[in-house]
Amino acid sequence: MPKLRFAMICASNVNRSMACHAELQRAGLHVRSFGVGASVKLPGRSAAEPNVYEFGTPYEAILRDLRAKDAAFYARVGLEAMLERDARVKPAPERWQAARAPGDVFDAAICFEERVMEQLVEDMSGRVQTAMRPLLVVNVDVKDSHEEAARVAPQALALCRALEACASWEAGVDAALAEFERKFKRRAFYTVCFY
Repeated sequence: MPKLRFAMICASNVNRSMACHAELQRAGLHVRSFGVGASVKLPGRSAAEPNVYEFGTPYEAILRDLRAKDAAFYARVGLEAMLERDARVKPAPERWQAARAPGDVFDAAICFEERVMEQLVEDMSGRVQTAMRPLLVVNVDVKDSHEEAARVAPQALALCRALEACASWEAGVDAALAEFERKFKRRAFYTVCFY
């Protein structure tokens, strides 16, 4: 059976999706990660002044910008280490809605927030469905913090491995999610979209 193609999805493609992307990549799974927001938003010195970047802005450029603004602050709050990790995984954050090339077809997308899942499903619903190839869309709500992103990464890996172990994910998804919920005490639900 061929390996499944996974997409890790969060709002900005810098924390939860990238922690999981790095974990799955180290394990040898076929994975990419995306954000669904209009832009990449990172915390600033205050809630009223976030740092906002366009998708496609290299992680290294974001890191340089934050260091120029206040290197000590962004190192202390963990953004520096997070962006250094991200830059080792891939060059820049990618937006799900722009992923329309033939190679941008996945078997399963794991979302880490219900509103993110809703945005992904809305995007898929607006696409012309020509191949009728299914996309399993799973949501696992995860707080957007460095600690929770690190905690969910091995859990996402376990879920993806469980889906790959099924003769077909269509037949095994309910059992895989039930086992995931039992083992990790995280609620997971899914829907199916089509390419």
